[in-house]
Amino acid sequence: MEYNTSRNHLIMREYGRHIQRMIEHTLTVDDKDKRQKNARTVIELMGFLNPHLKNVEDFRHMLWDHLFLISDFQLEVDSPYPIPTAETLKAKPAPLPYPKGYPRFSHLGRNLESVINKALKEENPEKKQGLANAVAYYMKLAYSNWHKEIVHDDAIQGELSNMTRGQLEFTNTPYVKAFRQNDNQRDYRGGGNNNGKRQQKFQQRNNNNNGGNRNNDNRNNDNRNNNGGNRNNKFNKKRFK
Repeated sequence: MEYNTSRNHLIMREYGRHIQRMIEHTLTVDDKDKRQKNARTVIELMGFLNPHLKNVEDFRHMLWDHLFLISDFQLEVDSPYPIPTAETLKAKPAPLPYPKGYPRFSHLGRNLESVINKALKEENPEKKQGLANAVAYYMKLAYSNWHKEIVHDDAIQGELSNMTRGQLEFTNTPYVKAFRQNDNQRDYRGGGNNNGKRQQKFQQRNNNNNGGNRNNDNRNNDNRNNNGGNRNNKFNKKRFK
């Protein structure tokens, strides 16, 4: 019996031990045409064993790269794609620069700052005014979402002028839906209007159950009265015999 500890390292587990042995056998074939035929057969079998890879772009290219990788880049066959090397595989990518810039208006975010900078650089007056109106609407919307109240347009204009040093002014009146405290309480209690409907259904069930209990009590009282009448009739019959 052959144990895994006595076997060589399995390079790609998704293809299994048999594919690796077939590639190792292909390395020992001296005839170039036969070696090329064996390599194409192994490629077809690798694709058959992993059908989910067919949705990947350059599916055939990836299989050929895996073939050379499993052979430790020692297989000498013709490939329809550029043959990879160990150096290109082990090469480390260049590190990505991490952004270290901090937005000046952290309470509004980096995206709004980029829009403001774009609006300041815009030369077309109509587009510049449109960007200013959009910035004002977003500022009012963000304020209403976080503070749960409506802010006056003068406060928005003052903050916008402070951020842009008076270079941007909005001409429209940003409309944001009014925030209602009652709606917020209902939502935080668990579901808004749906929660109210659940409460109504629960109340109706309680009322129906209470009504059923009252009917049962009345029936019990009627049964007690009937039992009392039966006892009186039996007593009277015994008394007058």
